[in-house]
Amino acid sequence: MTIEENKEIVRRYQEACNANDLDALDGLVAKDVVSHNATPGLPPGLEGGKLAHRATLTAFPDLHYHVEDLFAEGDRVVQRFTLHCTHKGEFMGLAPTGREVRLSGISIFRLKDGVIAEHWAVQDSLALMIQLGLFKPPG
Repeated sequence: MTIEENKEIVRRYQEACNANDLDALDGLVAKDVVSHNATPGLPPGLEGGKLAHRATLTAFPDLHYHVEDLFAEGDRVVQRFTLHCTHKGEFMGLAPTGREVRLSGISIFRLKDGVIAEHWAVQDSLALMIQLGLFKPPG
């Protein structure tokens, strides 16, 4: 696969996630995808990823990732994103606050045979806690 083809797969993956079209992920993500940031207690692979996405939508039903940058080299695609959502359902024991959340993050995807085979992600969890009122910064 070319670098541009790999980037297009990641674009289609993000579009499917934003549209909550989890069935579309079957053709974009390997069933045994390795997520290095998987939610503890969920099954591995694509099944666990879909369960995590559905659970997140319960708390943040308007979840949307905006791709700020997309870079690729070899079999890897790096995505810098901004996430927007509103806290409308219980999240990790926290009752809905109605607060809007905006945070940034980076995902790295490794592709193999035309599908996402591996994933790493880092997002600004401190910003999430501050925006939900779970943490008050000093000063």
